[in-house]
Amino acid sequence: MNSPAHASGRLVAYGCLALSMSLVGGYVALSKPLVAAFPVLLLAWLRFGIAALAMPHWLKRAPDEPPMTSRTRWLVFLESFLGNFMFSICMLFGVSLTSAVSAGVIMASIPACVAVASWLFLRERITVRIGLAIACAAIGIGLLALSPAHAPASPTASSTSMPWLGDLLVFCAVLCETAYAVIGKSLTGRLGPKRIASLINLWGFVLSMPFGIWFALQFDFTAVRFGTWALLVAYALAASIWTVWLWMTGLRHVPAAQAGVFAVLLPVSAALVGVLVLGESLSSPQLIAFVVALIGVVLATWPGRRT
Repeated sequence: MNSPAHASGRLVAYGCLALSMSLVGGYVALSKPLVAAFPVLLLAWLRFGIAALAMPHWLKRAPDEPPMTSRTRWLVFLESFLGNFMFSICMLFGVSLTSAVSAGVIMASIPACVAVASWLFLRERITVRIGLAIACAAIGIGLLALSPAHAPASPTASSTSMPWLGDLLVFCAVLCETAYAVIGKSLTGRLGPKRIASLINLWGFVLSMPFGIWFALQFDFTAVRFGTWALLVAYALAASIWTVWLWMTGLRHVPAAQAGVFAVLLPVSAALVGVLVLGESLSSPQLIAFVVALIGVVLATWPGRRT
């Protein structure tokens, strides 16, 4: 029988996963003004650097945590390279070439990708309810794909943008996010959430350093306005600290396939920020798609029958 403590722990895990993906979607959409102000590779380096200054105390190993093996170190590197560094590069380049709503369309495929990857690599069983939740995410993607694309309403939008290339890069980010979920599930059994967040951010800083220094030497930092700097700090803290810690905390208590369903909140929040903050438009099919996606989250998190 499921104990009250177990049920409350699951509820907290669901909340952490939902909040993490909502924050990711929000900062993905808000990164559009940042990529207009900074070169993408410089922006990634600044993000990792700002976050590194905020969490050096998270690098310390907890007393009850075993020393890292060579396999754990390799998983930490892959988690950072694929789920942190490459995700940031693909996503930042992608949203600079397409709209936030279009990015949300593609990111809605994350739950299905995570479910397939967890079945292949973690041997997790996909239950009927999780399968239905993934189907809801797929239906949402179909509705979004059939609706007309909406470009940003800003008259200053670049005429040289290539939506197809932006969409392709966002899909590459989806694959990176899938690897992030699956590898993260393996790491949560070995390291604490805070240490995982600090280690993969440190690797991201090292990987982006050569490109960041190159662009920094040629960039005019005095031309950046105060509001943009404030947005950059918020983006760095959300992307490298809050979302990673929340995701790893929730992933310790939830199978990767079930956690992946919460990724539907990523495109929902990205599209809502695109509409409410960036002035993009939202059609009726897109609104219906988001409702279907939320039904999928309810299916994935509905309490199971007591045994």
